Amino acid sequence: MKAIIASAAAALTFLSATAQAQEYPFRDITTAVVWGAGGGTDSINRMIMAEMEKHLPVSINVINQTGGVAGSNGMVYVQNQRDDGYTLVGLSESNVTAAIQGGWDQKFDFWYPFIVGGSPDLISVPADSPYNTLEELVDAAKAAPGTIPAAASGAGSIHHLNLLAIENGAGAAFKFIPYEGSAAGQEAAMAGEVALVVTSLAEQAPLIEGGKLKPLAMLTPDAAEFNGSAIPSAFDIYGGLDQYLPLKQAIGFAVHDSASDEVKAVLTDAFDKAISSDTVAAWAAANNYDVGGQSGEEAQALFSKLESTFAYTLQELGATSVDPMSLGIEKP
Repeated sequence: MKAIIASAAAALTFLSATAQAQEYPFRDITTAVVWGAGGGTDSINRMIMAEMEKHLPVSINVINQTGGVAGSNGMVYVQNQRDDGYTLVGLSESNVTAAIQGGWDQKFDFWYPFIVGGSPDLISVPADSPYNTLEELVDAAKAAPGTIPAAASGAGSIHHLNLLAIENGAGAAFKFIPYEGSAAGQEAAMAGEVALVVTSLAEQAPLIEGGKLKPLAMLTPDAAEFNGSAIPSAFDIYGGLDQYLPLKQAIGFAVHDSASDEVKAVLTDAFDKAISSDTVAAWAAANNYDVGGQSGEEAQALFSKLESTFAYTLQELGATSVDPMSLGIEKP
């Protein structure tokens, strides 16, 4: 009997030790970024995951799961994984439009997000473009509606929404060409496949500095000083843009909202330590990003506001296929 009791006690000790050894995380984590490699969401996730690794006992591997509507393929992929915290989704504010465009069937509060930061959008053209001002570009679009090709990342992205806002505010119509991420759209502009591109300053900065792209206007109320020259504000050129703009980026990652409190706590601790590091501050300054640092309920509230704003702005612009109200998205 003593032998049996001793054996049982040993077994319990082993199981307890095993459970403790497998506290989250006990194996590598994967982050599936919904936009293409080299874009802003991809770059930010690779940077923040590398910094978070310093505060975790495992590695974080970053992959790309692109395609669908407003990044829906990547979100569906992670949605279908277990909510154990071992598969995260790398996303941005643009993903809040996936549901109203029929690519996803969930409100964005399905996620428990972490916001790293964002960068303002601008309109640029290839360096050899005949257009030197936003007015020249818009006038050409008015003269030949729907014929001038424009890249603005995927349908429903913040860049696409900003393009729609410019069209509405300036009374012009471009030929929207969607690409799988900002990098692909910028490459298309440099290759002459499109006449203009709408992405963020952070994404365009090295291309502007390298003489590959020519900036025409910031899609913010203020002009910007960059690379020794001023980039004018589209707000100073066309009135009424403040009805739709500016829309601020919110780039980061998320775990299932149904994940355990332990998973959320571990990820939050690693994220908070990473976001407050000198490495992240230096990276953000060098790459024209503003650091956010919101997570959990605070980040959910920000995304909820973005979801509402995007949904009803796109509906007003005639770019939705699903009624936001049917998804429980209330008007802002």
